[in-house]
Parts: sequence; structure tokens; C-alpha cells
Amino acid sequence: MIKIYTGTSKKDEIEMRKVYSSKLCELLEKHNKVVALEADLMNAITTDKIQDKYPERVINCGIMEANMISVAAGMSIAGKYPFAHTFTAFASRRCFDQLFMSGAYQKNNIKVIASDAGVTAAHNGGTHMSFEDMGIMRGLANTVVLEVTDATMFENILEQVATKDGFYWIRTIRKNASTIYEKGSTFEIGKGNLLRDGSDITLIANGIMVVEALKTAEKLKNEGINAAVIDMFTLNPIDKELIETYAQKTGKIVTCENHSIHNGLGSAVAEVIAETGNTKLRRIGIKERFGQVGTLDFLMNEYELTAEHIYGAAMELLKD
Repeated sequence: MIKIYTGTSKKDEIEMRKVYSSKLCELLEKHNKVVALEADLMNAITTDKIQDKYPERVINCGIMEANMISVAAGMSIAGKYPFAHTFTAFASRRCFDQLFMSGAYQKNNIKVIASDAGVTAAHNGGTHMSFEDMGIMRGLANTVVLEVTDATMFENILEQVATKDGFYWIRTIRKNASTIYEKGSTFEIGKGNLLRDGSDITLIANGIMVVEALKTAEKLKNEGINAAVIDMFTLNPIDKELIETYAQKTGKIVTCENHSIHNGLGSAVAEVIAETGNTKLRRIGIKERFGQVGTLDFLMNEYELTAEHIYGAAMELLKD
């Protein structure tokens, strides 16, 4: 059951890294088979705050991300439920062979926490900025690929998957996230959340782009345009039924993602609607570019990820 939060002030933003370490501490207390692995980023994700309490279950593997995934696989085989965290760029590009061989292929129970998603890597720059990870991961059979929206969702997803069998990719930002859902909301993996109904056009977003899509819908409302907004937090398996319903209802979709338009949310939605009928589509996301150093506000504008850019794409569709 989900409830939408209506606050909009900066004080409602919550640091996702603190959510992770706090919830992880709860899970370690509750489940003795849960372990947490780090690749020398404990301070960055704040798990250093809980290592003293669980020194044998919160383990720093050092700057050896691929090895960390192999360690996680070994722990899974031994009956543990490992979480493995590093920045998104390292978790995907540097570890892909291990993710394939030791994770998905062997059906091990690993939960990869991939932080600093997309442009939110900000001052870490282009080498640390992953625009392709969701595409890489959704190509692995039987892999659940998620991008959490806010603190409430992150807590609930961590609780759900902690001792669940399966291979999970959980993408998140590290720092402040806008609050979208009321505390206590629960989420069904594999199902999109309809945040706002509409009949003229559909905005399908995930991650930090959800709040931008909501801003766009409000701007469109002021012009008499009724936009539906869907939070598609699960990329794989994607909610085909919900996409098909709104493709038929509005006939126009704009996808919004902090990721390349290739192989991510835009591609996944395009694949669904290509099989179901005649729906027009525009994709907001990274277009054939690498990352760079900058503030988040600068990068959002530079890569055309803001509500204004979504609004422009929506108006193009509505005029067609």
C-alpha cells in the first residue's frame, strides 16, 4: 500500500546513505545470516558507523570490487544473505563478469547496492558517473533491477529483499532525496506506482526523475493538460500491464530517467509499446554522452533532465 507525501520543502529531503546504514543495522540485528560487504567506501555510505557493532558481518573488501562480488557469491553458497555496496559505475562496469558468472548465472542470493547513480555522482566526475548500468543489468536473465525513489521506498525494499532468494540490483543516490511517499508505505516489486492519473499524456519516470515528472504534470495542469505520472521503480521485470493500460488511455508517453536513453527505462517502455499498438514516445535521458564534473543543478540542466525539458518533450507530443 502506498501513500503519496505532499510536502515539498528542503527539510523533507533525506540522505539515502543514512537510510541504508540505519536500515542495514536493523537487518543485521534481526537476521543473523545477513552480511554487508564494502569496497572501501564505508565512510561514503556511512556503514563505518555500524562496523564496530558487527565487526564480523560488516566487512571492508578494499578497493577490489570484482573480488567483493565473488566473496558475496561464496557467502551466498554458505547460506548467508550478502549486501554488496559500491558506486554504480564500479558495481556495473568493473564487476560485470563476476555479476554474470558468480551472481546471476549461479543463481546466488546477492543484493548489490549501487550508489551515486547517474549525474548524482556530481563532483566525482565522468569516470564515476554511470549512464549504462541499468541497461547492463537488465540484460542478465532473472535479475531484479530496481531504482529506489526515496527514503521510504529504500527502507521497504531493503526489508523485503534482505532474506529473499534472488539476485538484486538496487540503484540509488547517496545524498539528499526528495520525499515522495509517506512513511510506512509498502511497494510491490515488479509493479509501477500510479502517482497521478491523467488522460492526455503519460509521464513514466524513475529515481530522481520522479519529482521532475510530478513538477511537469503540475505545469501541464495549469495549461489544462491532464498528465498521468507513473513511478516505474522496477526496470526488470517491468510492469507491462500498467504501461499498456496508459499507452492505450493516453496514446502519448514521455519516459524520464537519470540514465542513457539506450537500454534503460526508455528502451524498456519502447519495447512494450512496440508490441501493443500505436503509441507516440519521447525519451528524456542521457543522449550519447559521458559524465563530467559539476553541481547537480548544472548537470541536470546540461543533460536536459529537468522538468522544463520533460515539459518541452510533452508539448512536442501533444502538438503532433
